Amino acid sequence: MARRLYVYAFLEDFILIYPVYSVLFAEAGLSAAQISSLFAVWSVTGFVVELPAGLWADVFSRRSLLVAAPLLAGAGFGLWAFVPSYPAFAAGFVLWGAGSALRSGALQALVYEALERSGGAGSYARLIGRSEAVSLLGVVAASAVASPVLAVGGYRLLGVASVAACVGCAVAGWFLPEERVARMDGGLSVVGVLRDGAAQVRRDPAVRGALVLAAVVTGVTSVDEYVPLLVRSTGVAAVWVPLLVLVVTVGDAVGGWVAGRGVRWLGPVLGAGAVLLAAGSVGESVWGVPVVAVAFGAFRWSVAAVDARLQERVGDGARATVTSLAGFGTEAVCMAVFGGYALGSAWAGPGVLMAVAAVPFGVVGVVVWAAARRG
Repeated sequence: MARRLYVYAFLEDFILIYPVYSVLFAEAGLSAAQISSLFAVWSVTGFVVELPAGLWADVFSRRSLLVAAPLLAGAGFGLWAFVPSYPAFAAGFVLWGAGSALRSGALQALVYEALERSGGAGSYARLIGRSEAVSLLGVVAASAVASPVLAVGGYRLLGVASVAACVGCAVAGWFLPEERVARMDGGLSVVGVLRDGAAQVRRDPAVRGALVLAAVVTGVTSVDEYVPLLVRSTGVAAVWVPLLVLVVTVGDAVGGWVAGRGVRWLGPVLGAGAVLLAAGSVGESVWGVPVVAVAFGAFRWSVAAVDARLQERVGDGARATVTSLAGFGTEAVCMAVFGGYALGSAWAGPGVLMAVAAVPFGVVGVVVWAAARRG
């Protein structure tokens, strides 16, 4: 189970165009506000597709969604590379957003239930965190390779390589274990799943609290989309951007790898991450990049912790649906982040805006810490 999950995770993010796509947008003539509008298109797509995807995963097949998701994303990356224009960028984000929504609730539900059946549910945070770390290693590998590939073949070659990785990810998804029996009785099952999920959220305050916490913490981490712009604002040439983004990605991956340990420190870790993000960003200096890397490592660890908290409280009958509801909330938070960045870009640069984005992490950290003290 673990090895197949890691292969899927690695290929899903071994996307060579990923470290430089915001730079591609800028070089195509897009402003910071236009780039943020593309991120908003991405979030709106996920917002619309998230809940139907969760229902599909609970009623029919989770594995089929995990196969389809990277194929949609790959089609989007191909558009970016070969038709570099605002409409193509937007269409690519629609495809990528739909793929991300198909994956989100389905993957967590498939992994948690497989572990639960084998008596290993307690290791969920560690396994999902490590899969995220492996996924980020895919980003690391892509970032390391992107610079020479960009120098040799430009954005088109990056796009071709990205599409190939997505096809490989889809093949890996087909081999993920799905032991549950898909329910094919259609509408009645959909209604039943909806009722089950709504009842869990309505009746159990622990489920509601975990759902909101997961949505907020995961949603605010979408600010990582602006890391390449933060790096570019330090004055380095575009060809060096992937390598400096790589530093942040490594910090992110380390946070995922150590997930599942010391979860009682969630509040302080979020608070510390907020301070580090603000301190490392505001000066727009190359020397702040490693500090930002540590901050994103703290956030990755926190995302795994809040995800595990949610899975522990949700029942199997509507697990993917409730998880997708958290994803729905995540996309709403993402849209707020992207909208705020777009508005703020008229008055401030990437460093200040990234520092402002640290504030929600600090607030959530204080709230979680205070709740733990009371409980």
